[in-house]
Amino acid sequence: MDPASPILFFDSGVGGLSVLGPTRKLLPNAPIIYAADSAGFPYGKRTEAEIASRVPALLGRLVERFHPRLAVIACNTASTIALEHVRSALDLPVVGTVPAIKPAAEMSKSRVIGVLGTEATVRQPYVDDLGAKFASDCTLVRHGSPELVELAEAKLAGDDVSVEQVRAAAQPMFDAPDGDRVDTVVLACTHFPLLEAELRGAFPDISYIDGGPGIARRIAYVTREQPWPAAPTPGLMLFTSDARAPALGVLAGFGIGEVKRL
Repeated sequence: MDPASPILFFDSGVGGLSVLGPTRKLLPNAPIIYAADSAGFPYGKRTEAEIASRVPALLGRLVERFHPRLAVIACNTASTIALEHVRSALDLPVVGTVPAIKPAAEMSKSRVIGVLGTEATVRQPYVDDLGAKFASDCTLVRHGSPELVELAEAKLAGDDVSVEQVRAAAQPMFDAPDGDRVDTVVLACTHFPLLEAELRGAFPDISYIDGGPGIARRIAYVTREQPWPAAPTPGLMLFTSDARAPALGVLAGFGIGEVKRL
């Protein structure tokens, strides 16, 4: 393994930074390529067929160009729909992102769990399977919020995002049947941990959980015997369109030092 071989992170936008952040803490010297499919954003409003064909094709191009040691689909929607397609298409390890329903079930006292994701993620049978396997005694209250995805993108781009805006976007989950009994919310979109401070401000009595730290541990485990550079190097962030990128000052906190158009 070449120590300079990067980890490739992939998402429709900036949400995967919530996975990159904890990965950087565990693997500070890991070379990073972060690809945001801004031309396809938002995935939550696309059909399953579109995502199942688009994601493997894009990742194939990226793997051919950057020769990563590992690919991370840092997007719940892409993972729940296209993970197996990607694993079939690529000859390298692929780590996906799944809603953290198992740890949420271990935390919940009311046995009513909110699943807050994109419209595409919350309707997937995969969520049913996770619920049946790990939270069979719980009620899952699902809400797909494209507004929260847009707010997370806006926040990282430097716009002011208020607690009131975040409350309005998430409130339908608590207004749904059994929503008033939700005590634990799964942030089932990698964009949403970027808004955790605003969510806690809007709904302070709720426990929030996301898959980022667990995915980071998985990445560290898969690469546990591999060599890394002796010192950190600035990561590269790629966009598939002329999207508005976060400021480099913000990205520096995630170890990203350069932004380019793919």
